[in-house]
Amino acid sequence: GIGLISELIDEYGLDVVQAYMAHIQHNAELAVQEMLKEIAHKSPQWSGTSTLYGDDYMDDGSHIVLSIHIDEQKGKAVFDFTGTSYEMFGNLNAPRAITLSALIYCLRSMVGHDVPLNQGCLNPVTLIIPKGSILDPSENAAVVGGNVLTSQRIVDVIFKAFGVCAASQGCMNNITFGDENFGHYETVAGGAGAGPTWDGRSGIHSHMTNTRITDPEILERRYPVILKQFHLSPDTGGCGEHRGGDGILREYLFRKPLTLSILTERRVFKPYGLNGGDSGKSGLNLMLFEDGRVVNLGAKTSVKCLAGDVFLLQTPGGGGYGKQVSCTAQPQRKKAKKEDQADLSSGNKLPPSVSLVGRGSVFDYSRTQESA
Repeated sequence: GIGLISELIDEYGLDVVQAYMAHIQHNAELAVQEMLKEIAHKSPQWSGTSTLYGDDYMDDGSHIVLSIHIDEQKGKAVFDFTGTSYEMFGNLNAPRAITLSALIYCLRSMVGHDVPLNQGCLNPVTLIIPKGSILDPSENAAVVGGNVLTSQRIVDVIFKAFGVCAASQGCMNNITFGDENFGHYETVAGGAGAGPTWDGRSGIHSHMTNTRITDPEILERRYPVILKQFHLSPDTGGCGEHRGGDGILREYLFRKPLTLSILTERRVFKPYGLNGGDSGKSGLNLMLFEDGRVVNLGAKTSVKCLAGDVFLLQTPGGGGYGKQVSCTAQPQRKKAKKEDQADLSSGNKLPPSVSLVGRGSVFDYSRTQESA
């Protein structure tokens, strides 16, 4: 990154590079302002008030509360988290920077056109977070879960306040196992929330994470585990006019004594639906001991496992959006048009999903990552 910036400066000069950095931020600021003005104009029609509100609970009962006050004339907003619960004894406290990251992500996602992600998105925003709360804890507070779990819930609350998206799985499903010689850590995907015009994606990491999981063949070759199941968990997404995405079932058989640690959420409070949509199913962590016992491990724990013990992870689904008279387990796919079924030899057009060719820096980066 430093090398590329230096090349830009050598080619165009420092003044020009800094000027365009400012232009990019100013463009993002204007885009967010226009979005806030539009929302402020429309919000009384669907919410009955110019003040937006959203809240949700962590599994331990901690309450995240958000009120949004928008100045329609100036296109500015105050995001007020007053009422959010005190700092907790556990590790789900989120430093203030996490809330800022979640907020800038949400604003960028709601803007109706491409804007490079940058600090300019936050220029029209004033952020109020109570000191000593779960979202601005003391400097000695435990925060590891705040980054991977609480950040997800902050995004859900912001989207809930704007009414743009049902809750996603709200969790990264952090799984760690190992002994004194090795350790393996992974995060497992779940269901994404549905919106006004889309179904939620199934088996995907949502919002504040983009990690990839180890291939089953690599996992079993390098670690003393057997992956017995790894597939979508049917009917875990919420019903609605648009369905929430389904979660994942992942089952590990341990082949030697190990310590298993889990750090998860949405095991108590389900991912909610919006505008009449049903909630997605909550997650579940089960230990199937070799002696026949089946034990619910809860959301967060560390447990000793013996050879032959099995850990079954069920990740949460996403919430549905909009009312639906009946909900089938698996929505029927629309029949493809005859012209969409044609192969290359027919000379007919291919379906859009096939004919579109990926391009651009993000596509090239993804291809590079996959080829590695």
